[in-house]
Amino acid sequence: MSTTIEPDSLSRLLTRERLRSYLSATGGDLSAALRLYDWNIRASASVMATVAMVEVVVRNAIDVQLLAWARRRGEDSWFEILPVETRGAADLDRALIAVERRGVCAGFHDQVVAELTLGFWRYLVAQRYLTSLWVPALNKAFPLGYRDLRERRRGVEAHLSRLTYVRNRAAHHEPIHRRDLRTDLRSAVELATWVNADAGEWVATRSPLESVLMRRPRPR
Repeated sequence: MSTTIEPDSLSRLLTRERLRSYLSATGGDLSAALRLYDWNIRASASVMATVAMVEVVVRNAIDVQLLAWARRRGEDSWFEILPVETRGAADLDRALIAVERRGVCAGFHDQVVAELTLGFWRYLVAQRYLTSLWVPALNKAFPLGYRDLRERRRGVEAHLSRLTYVRNRAAHHEPIHRRDLRTDLRSAVELATWVNADAGEWVATRSPLESVLMRRPRPR
């Protein structure tokens, strides 16, 4: 911490309750806890950036396959024929309504795809949609994944679940300093690679997370 910042004053603003995990990790050293808190902010921003890279690659790859699947059925869009249960249907409806309210005409489809959450895409690769979506369409979004389609589905779902969880923790300013963030980074790189090797290389070389992990403050 900078010598111009009073740790006790700052801790009152942040609250001891919020600093609990940081104090625990630093043996009760308030200055060290605040340094770790500061690092956690940078790590969270890096997680958000990394997951954002993967999310766009994944959702676009899935969208391409869903469009092809819909057109084989004589439809121009998959929005109206997606065989999802209540949760997925509600997420899709919310995205459609949000875009309609903005009065979007050009690029309506792409705007809806962008409006859908990472959790929605994770939901689509769940076991319940193995025969209705995964086998006929979605597995093709990850051509470089495991050869066995069932194993590939499990791998994609596991990666998406992991990235959704850590992204949500980061987005809500929760502690992630105890988490194995290098495994999260490997998961992000692998999932992007399953879509396209260049995408995996892009995430691996451009994600800021590795450099942030190298600058984690050490206990004194």
